[in-house]
Amino acid sequence: MAARAYWQGQIRLALVSIPVEIYAATKAGAQISFKQIHEPTGKPIHYEKVVTGIGPVDTDEIMKGFEYQKGNFVLLEQDEIDAVKLESKKTLELTQFVDADEIDVLYYEKPYFVVPADDLAEEAFIVLREALRRTRKVGLGQLAMRGREYVVSLKPCGRGMVLETLRYADEVNKAQGYFRDIPDTKPDADLMDLAEALIAKKSGTFDPREFHNRYVDALKGLIERKRKSKGRKIIEDDGDEAPKRSGSNVVDLMAALRKSMEKSGSAAAKPAARKASAKTTAKTAAKRAPAKKRA
Repeated sequence: MAARAYWQGQIRLALVSIPVEIYAATKAGAQISFKQIHEPTGKPIHYEKVVTGIGPVDTDEIMKGFEYQKGNFVLLEQDEIDAVKLESKKTLELTQFVDADEIDVLYYEKPYFVVPADDLAEEAFIVLREALRRTRKVGLGQLAMRGREYVVSLKPCGRGMVLETLRYADEVNKAQGYFRDIPDTKPDADLMDLAEALIAKKSGTFDPREFHNRYVDALKGLIERKRKSKGRKIIEDDGDEAPKRSGSNVVDLMAALRKSMEKSGSAAAKPAARKASAKTTAKTAAKRAPAKKRA
C-alpha cells in the first residue's frame, strides 16, 4: 500500500490480538488559500517567534512549557512527552459493544480505514469484522495517536473496517440550551402530508459526486475577474432581500409547499394540496374574523 500508515498496533479483544494498520479515510478538498499582504508594497507578511525584551529567537531554543502558576512554567523536552507510558499507544482494546444508533452523531469526529497488518492477521481480522456485522454492533475503546488519546468506534466497511474518533462528553454542547425555546407542538396534519410528499418526491440514493464546493468555484471566478480588473473593487449583488418575519407563516408555508410540489410534477399531490390549502385558509380566516357584538 502506497499510503503511509497513520497508526500501527493491535486490536485486542479479550485474549485475541490482531495486528492492524490505520490509514486516513479522508483528505482535504478543494480550497482557496489566502496570504496576508502589506498593501503599500504588495509583499507578503511574515511571522517571527519573539521573546519579550529579547526579540526573534531560533527554533532550537524553543521548548514546550506548562504554566502551573502565573509566570512559572514546567519545561518539557519532546522526547520526555513521547516517552509517557500509555498502553493505548500500541493497543486498541475493545471494552464495550453498542448498537450504532446509540452513539449520537455529534460525537463522531474523523474516520480511518483499518486493515490487517500482515497475512497472519487476516483470519482474526475477518472473524472480528463479520462478528460485528452479524451482531450489528460497534466496538468501543481508546486509542492514543499523535499526542492525544481518543475514544474510538470500530465497525465493518466492505472488506475492511472503519475506525472513527469520537469526542469526549465534555467536548459536546448540550442541545437543550439551544432547543429549549422551540415550542413542543404538533404540526398541522395537512402541512405534514405535503412536506412528506415533497420529501418522497425528492428522495434518492446518496452520491457524493453530485456535490461540489461551489464557494471555491465562486472565489476562483472572483479572483480571475479581480486580476483582469487591475485592482478595481468587485462586489457582487444578488439582489436578494432578507425574508420578512411575521407572527405566523402557515399560509405562506402552505403556498410554498404547493408550489414546490407543482414544480416537482407530482399530479397525485395536487388535489391534496388544494384541499389542504382551502382548509388552512378557512382556519386563518376564522381566526381573523371580528367577534360578534353582544346584544
